[in-house]
Amino acid sequence: MNLLFDFTFDKAAKTVFITREFDADLSLVWDAFTKAEILDQWVAPKPWISKTKFMDFKVGGRRFYAMVSPEGQERWAIQKYISISPKTNFKMFNAFADKDENPELPGSEWDYTFSEQNGKTIVRITIYNESLARMEKMIEMGFTEGYKMSMLNLENLLATLSKQR
Repeated sequence: MNLLFDFTFDKAAKTVFITREFDADLSLVWDAFTKAEILDQWVAPKPWISKTKFMDFKVGGRRFYAMVSPEGQERWAIQKYISISPKTNFKMFNAFADKDENPELPGSEWDYTFSEQNGKTIVRITIYNESLARMEKMIEMGFTEGYKMSMLNLENLLATLSKQR
């Protein structure tokens, strides 16, 4: 099955646009993006793993987590939830951080929109970077390849979770 996956960079607007279709119902896909125990299973590109220290998914709440390499190297990030419309949209501010939760600014604003069509869920993600330098650093760090790998992890996880329901 060919699922839609579009990944576009607009350097002038300092924005990344991602559209990804999943063969799973909307509530399951929503949970995969908003519950730490599911998020940690797919969000890190293999062989890295994701480790959430805490996550409080509510307006003003935060998620503090690390991407951990097979050698144990940790790359921390902090996310602050700006707005939440259950099962349709949420926005957050994301910044790299040190292990003591000190953000490394500038950061980026992520806007997630969820919709369902013909039994499939479409997730549209807009990532606005506060600086072009930060966006270029993301690209250099392998964001495109890493995020594509994460989306494939999620697709496989959703197939497994859908069968369990």
